Amino acid sequence: MTRTDTVTQGEPARAIERSDSAIAMLDDQGTVVGWTRAAERLLGYSAGDVVGRSAALVLPSSGRAPATSAFAARCRARNGWSGSTEVCHQNGSVIDVSLRISMLRGLNGAVRWLVSLTDIGRLSWGALNESVRESLLARTPIGVVVRDPGLRCTWVDDTMERHDGISRDRRLGRRFTEVLPGAQAEELEAMMREVLRTGTTRVQEYRLSLPTDPGGEQHSFAVSVFCLQDADARVLGVCVISIDVTESRRSRERLAILGEAGTRLGRTLDVMRTSQELADLAVPLLADYVAVDLEQSVPFGEGPPVHIGSTGDRLVFRRAGLASIHQGVPESPWARGEPVVVRPASPFMDVLRTGRSHLEPFLDSTPGTWVDEDPARARKIHENGMHSLMVVPIRARRALLGVVLFIRTEDPGPFQEVDLLLAEELVGRAALSLDNARQYAREHTAALALQRTLLPHRLRGGTAVETASRYLPADMDNGVGGDWFDVIPLSGARVALVVGDVVGHGINAAANMGRLRTAVHTLADMELPPGELLAHLDDTVQRLAEEDADASDQPPAVVGATCLYAVYDPVTRRCAMARAGHPPPVIIDPRGTVTFPDLPSGTPLGTGLGVPFESVELELPEGSLLALYTDGLVETRDQDIDVGMRRLGAALSQPGRSLEDLCARATEALPGQAPSDDVTLLLVRTRALSPTRVASWTLPGDRSSVRGARQLAARQLTAWGLERLEDSTKLIVSELVTNAVRHATGPVGLRLIQHQVLTCEVTDASVCSPRPRRTGSADENGRGLLLVAQLSRRWGSRSVAGGKVVWAEEDLASPPSPVPVRGRAPVPGDRAVPDSPSRVSGTPVDRQERPGSVP
Repeated sequence: MTRTDTVTQGEPARAIERSDSAIAMLDDQGTVVGWTRAAERLLGYSAGDVVGRSAALVLPSSGRAPATSAFAARCRARNGWSGSTEVCHQNGSVIDVSLRISMLRGLNGAVRWLVSLTDIGRLSWGALNESVRESLLARTPIGVVVRDPGLRCTWVDDTMERHDGISRDRRLGRRFTEVLPGAQAEELEAMMREVLRTGTTRVQEYRLSLPTDPGGEQHSFAVSVFCLQDADARVLGVCVISIDVTESRRSRERLAILGEAGTRLGRTLDVMRTSQELADLAVPLLADYVAVDLEQSVPFGEGPPVHIGSTGDRLVFRRAGLASIHQGVPESPWARGEPVVVRPASPFMDVLRTGRSHLEPFLDSTPGTWVDEDPARARKIHENGMHSLMVVPIRARRALLGVVLFIRTEDPGPFQEVDLLLAEELVGRAALSLDNARQYAREHTAALALQRTLLPHRLRGGTAVETASRYLPADMDNGVGGDWFDVIPLSGARVALVVGDVVGHGINAAANMGRLRTAVHTLADMELPPGELLAHLDDTVQRLAEEDADASDQPPAVVGATCLYAVYDPVTRRCAMARAGHPPPVIIDPRGTVTFPDLPSGTPLGTGLGVPFESVELELPEGSLLALYTDGLVETRDQDIDVGMRRLGAALSQPGRSLEDLCARATEALPGQAPSDDVTLLLVRTRALSPTRVASWTLPGDRSSVRGARQLAARQLTAWGLERLEDSTKLIVSELVTNAVRHATGPVGLRLIQHQVLTCEVTDASVCSPRPRRTGSADENGRGLLLVAQLSRRWGSRSVAGGKVVWAEEDLASPPSPVPVRGRAPVPGDRAVPDSPSRVSGTPVDRQERPGSVP
């Protein structure tokens, strides 16, 4: 009788027999000749109960198990049996077990049977179904060798020859080191001696290069060594059970790679970083050298994606990821970021055309192959001993993002189909991350282009103001937000100053900012007062919000936008302003005194509350500093907005500094490393137009004023040295004054302003805006505004208290020749001072001039 003592469990034993497996030995007739304590614990039978008796005592007996005779015949026909079945316990209960019966052969053809049983119910593998358990526990071939106390082989099964390539005849009667010399064999024999000495079971894993493997790849084996003793505790030898765990090790490595891919890939929206993460992940677990090449438009998010099958003869890629087992990546002809040209005859182009991976287990670099047409790669192949190749396309939504190159140099084993499957799975996971990064790059590029288009490229303050600005997005890497600012030239040398803040960041905020900025420009051209302009802008935002809600069932993004709008007149030095939920401006006078004007806050745009926006008008000394900003500059998570406003005022109260210096001081004073919200700052230093460049008169509201107005304008132009504008200006003045006399009552005001252009303004008491009308060939009147439009660079009208102002601007350079108006032949009055028959003559009455004006 033989038995095994208690077993010490080792980690690799999970791949083979469990430590608590019941082991029994049977002779050729099925009689139990050896028993173990583990078998007694599992089945309840002691050695005295079963040794010397037939194994039918405990063989399967349930209804679904085969008959004993048939079962024995099957074992003999197949040299053993393995599977999950049922056995009887001594108390009559049935136990589900994993059963292995291995046929052992000895000298002279003698036969023994090794029986191993493991209780499936004790395994904590609840997540595995029955078929998976049966595969893991019963169907994996195991090798069994029984050795005597001198470690010479006495019994062996047929599986061992498939494991290590050693035949049964060569193995029987010899020690392991005699048939397979080497350090691993010596280490195993040392472990067997320890088992013989201590009586415990040891488990170990070792690797061998099998002579039957043409690729020279090492195989991994897990072994359990049991001590065999008789009933009197005398040592009879050792039983060595082994299993080839090469594939299971590979599976674990592949699962580890894929598991790590789930945590390491996609952590960033940078395609270059994601590509490098993919390369780093695959080396050295899958390949010795990996290169990730992206189609050249992918890293920058520009251009349409390349579709599979639509590639040309030459396609340019950009090397985005590199990894190697060698320092410095000597295998790559190109560094990261450099362009890589794909040759037409290479397997890379076949992958791009078909969208299918390329596997070349043994890389053929002999003359006449595709390698000859790619000298850069050919040199690296020969220098680094590249012998196995895989090329896998990176695909996402039928778009071809690039290819991944896997190479083996030091690892002697060639790539196999299972390696290609793993590579495709790994690249597939990376493709999702790369596609997300590509989509983000395209959106980011579009957002930046949109914002660059929408924000002013150059602020034009004219003669009214000097300007400087800063824009700092909260996302410094992406640079896209919803803040905007503007300086809009108006008539009469005035300027509109605007700053606004749209809720949110990214392309949606930039797009909504562009919509509001366009609306403000349109409303500013209508020359509306600040409060009235904000009321119209509020209506516009509500309408846009309703359109967005109807289109997408999403809450509108522009609701809650804020805005500050101001108009500064350098002639009067007065500034009118109104705000819609926006922080008030900061005003610093020429002496450095800081004030925050008491300006009604108003409600944010788009709230629909219907509260009117109130305007406030202030007179600003020449050289005053006006700061318009968004709340990101003065409000933080840790400080109240009042603290930020005082900090901003202190940074700007430096009268002698330039506007650029003041912008830098204001933004550098921000607490923290980066703003928590977009920051916008618009600085304006006011100017005053000299009285000598403005001339104004009040004329009676009758026809006699027309001729006098022309004469006054002519003399003023002569005083300014602008005689070249005399003819066109007199015609413009004549037409505008004539319209004022005809369509309004009361006095008529005339004002000329010389700044960057010459502005002619006529004021009357009518609130009706002039409109050009279509005239027939026989009409006597109605062509005046058409003539004004042809003679001026632009013209328009604006409302003022008690009436309106109609204005026209001329370039200070030589004006164009007047074009005859259809339906009326030119008359001398069109280009000269004398009255035209169609004009009203008169002399100036009640002339009023500003101090310093030229009579």
